[in-house]
Amino acid sequence: MNAGPLRIGVIGCADIAWRRMLPALAANPEVRLTALASRDPAKARRFAGRFGGEPVTGYEALLERPDVDAVYVPLPAMLHAPWVERALRSGRHVLAEKPLAPSAPEAEALVALAASRGLALLENFMFLRHSQHERVRDLLAQGVIGEVRALTAEFAFPPVPGDRPVYRPDVGGGVLTDVGVYPVRTALLYLGSGLEVSGAHLHVDEDRGVDVSGAALLTAPDGRTAHLTWGMERFYRSRYALWGSAGRIEVPWAFTPPPGHRPVIRVERPDRAEELTLPADDQFAAVVTDFVARVRDGVPSVLEGEPLVAQARLVDRVRSRALGG
Repeated sequence: MNAGPLRIGVIGCADIAWRRMLPALAANPEVRLTALASRDPAKARRFAGRFGGEPVTGYEALLERPDVDAVYVPLPAMLHAPWVERALRSGRHVLAEKPLAPSAPEAEALVALAASRGLALLENFMFLRHSQHERVRDLLAQGVIGEVRALTAEFAFPPVPGDRPVYRPDVGGGVLTDVGVYPVRTALLYLGSGLEVSGAHLHVDEDRGVDVSGAALLTAPDGRTAHLTWGMERFYRSRYALWGSAGRIEVPWAFTPPPGHRPVIRVERPDRAEELTLPADDQFAAVVTDFVARVRDGVPSVLEGEPLVAQARLVDRVRSRALGG
C-alpha cells in the first residue's frame, strides 16, 4: 500500500454517498478519492466533478485500477454482498453501506473472508460512532439509573417521494433492513447479543411488495426487554430510552443528528430531571476516521466483526417471526 493518503474508490453513486459520506471522505486529509464508478457515465462525471477523482464506467473497471487501496460501497442493498465480495477478493479494504448482506450466513461469510485475507470490512452504522452514545454508556457505568430493565427505540419518518430503492423489491428494498436495523442495533448495543424475538410485525405494502413499517419485542435471558418500532409512513422520530431500576435516560435525536447539532440527553431520577447538552459531533467523519485507522494501524472498530453478524442474525429472526416463519 502507498505511504500517502488512503486511496479510495467508490462503487456506486447513491444519494447517501452524495449527501453524507463523500463529503466526509473528501474532507479527511488522510483520504484521497481516486475513482468514482457508476453504470451511468453521466452520473460518474457529476460525482467526480464535485468530489474529485476520476469517473469510471462500470464497477469491475474500478476494481481493476492500481490506484485503489480501499472501496466504499453505497449500492442498493441487493448488490452489497456480491460487490463487497469482489472487492475483498481483489485485495481491497471495504466500507459498505448497510445491510452488509441480505442474510446472516452471507454476512458471516463476508466477515470471515475479510479476516482470512487480513482486510478491513466495516459496515456503515454511523450512529454508533457519535459521541452522545459514549456519554450514555458512561452514565450507565456510573450507575446513574441503576440497572437497565428495559429499552425502547423508535426510528421512523414520512414516505419518501419517487421510486427509491427502499420501495423496490428487485434491489432488496424494505424498511426493516433500511430503517429497522437502527433500533435493532441499539438493542444489541445495550442489552447484548443473547436477545430472542418474542414478537414481531411487518406491514407490507402489497402494491410495492416491500415492508414499510414494523415493530418487535425482544427479550434477554435475564428478563430485560426491548420494544422497537420503525417505519416510513409516520411522523419523524429518531430516539431511544433506557429505563433502569433507579431512573431513565432518553436520547431524543439518536440516529441522524447533523454535524452541527448539539445533542441533548435527558436523565430522570427520583429527585430530579436534567438535560445534558453535549458538544456537536459529526458521525460520518468519525466513520471515515475509524476506517482509516483500521486500515492503516489495525485499530479495532465497533463497525466490524462479530457485531455485524449478530445484527444480521437478529434481523433474520425478526423477519422470520414477523412473517410467520
